[in-house]
Amino acid sequence: MTDKIDQALGTQAAALALRVQRQQLIAANIANADTPGYQARDIDFRRALQGALARVERAADAAPAAASLPPAASRSAFAGLTTQLGTPAQAAADANTVDMDVERARFAENAVRYEAALKFLNGQIKTLLSAIQG
Repeated sequence: MTDKIDQALGTQAAALALRVQRQQLIAANIANADTPGYQARDIDFRRALQGALARVERAADAAPAAASLPPAASRSAFAGLTTQLGTPAQAAADANTVDMDVERARFAENAVRYEAALKFLNGQIKTLLSAIQG
């Protein structure tokens, strides 16, 4: 039974965990906007999510009980996550690559997508609860 629930919620749970990590990364970029030599970083969300889901799938094949995505497992699914360096539209004199306008836009977009994914996951949980309760 829990395998079916994990299967139904797994993708959204992984997406939420990745959104949280991306938000933290963007926040770090914004916080270091005035740090000389700081290189802005971001995550290719699609590639990272595909990689995380593939790792969870391989773990599920190895041990079916490990297929669930509790918070600790979702964090470990992103442990090997690689980030990409940002390329600024205009070079800064101090070699800092943070473009505040771009980072603010990424931050807002990621927050909206996080909220949407959270609402979708909440709807899935409510649907499963109503199916269980009858």
